[in-house]
Amino acid sequence: MQDMKGETMIRIFKTIDGKIHQVEEASEGCWLALTDPTATEIFEVARKYHIEVDDLRAPLDEEERSRIEVEDDYTLIIVDTPILEERGEKDWYGTIPLSIIVTDEIIITVCLEDTSVLGRFMDGRVRNFYTYMKTRFILQILYKNASMFLHYLRIIDKKSEEVEEKLQESTKNKELIELLELEKSLVYFTTSLRSNEIVLEKLLKVERIKQYPDDTDLLEDVIIENKQAIEMANVYSGILSGMTDAFASIVSNNLNIVMKFLATVTIVMSIPTMIFSAYGMNVNLKGMPFASHPEGFAIVIVLSLLLSLIVAFIFSKKNLF
Repeated sequence: MQDMKGETMIRIFKTIDGKIHQVEEASEGCWLALTDPTATEIFEVARKYHIEVDDLRAPLDEEERSRIEVEDDYTLIIVDTPILEERGEKDWYGTIPLSIIVTDEIIITVCLEDTSVLGRFMDGRVRNFYTYMKTRFILQILYKNASMFLHYLRIIDKKSEEVEEKLQESTKNKELIELLELEKSLVYFTTSLRSNEIVLEKLLKVERIKQYPDDTDLLEDVIIENKQAIEMANVYSGILSGMTDAFASIVSNNLNIVMKFLATVTIVMSIPTMIFSAYGMNVNLKGMPFASHPEGFAIVIVLSLLLSLIVAFIFSKKNLF
């Protein structure tokens, strides 16, 4: 099934001879990956695998909350996954819902757009991944999801350091806005990670998701990885919040320094202006100093410059420059 651009909206994958392959027809032990499916595709999958249409549509709503629901014919798991989006020629970070639907026959994932988490499985870059081992597949998705949060959090930290260097000399709001955008991304991440943590805790109690001995360690790793991401997001969020407040004051102080410099220069430059304005008045020249002197013009210029230099020297001593 394809969209207008020719991109397959429903992709079917199956592990054959230990390797992941994209196949044309779904069979038992397959993985159906739905990316921004159309209404027709949703109805077809819902009818074929006896899944509620609303459950298939749920992850297409960006505001959908993370949760687990156990139905008669399937189990629905919805978590938030991190995404990279481009706004104003810059990369920013957010989250969107990702659902995992497990039936007796196959496993289905539904997401609004392609994500780097699922892309690793599609490209065969995940070791010990088999589409027919549904429990392990779920845990591997959740583990890679938590790892991707950590990866993006480290990138956000590096970006904040780059913006920090620019802000030290900045008098504009551009860098502050960048910090606020990064802080907003951290808020999204923290909220999503906490919601995912609740899902992981409930996953421990779902009997239908069989936990084999080999998968127990993986589930523990998923929970630990998610907790680390939460802690890291909280730390970075606190640092970024304090940094934003501090640099807001720095930007304001930089602007005050510029204004002080301009005011000082204006005062120094006003001295020659006052003198020249006095000589330009329509009055009797006999009352003006050096008016009759052959070198009067040069003397007035030199005196004006000397007075300006003296005032500039006084201001420099008072650190007004």
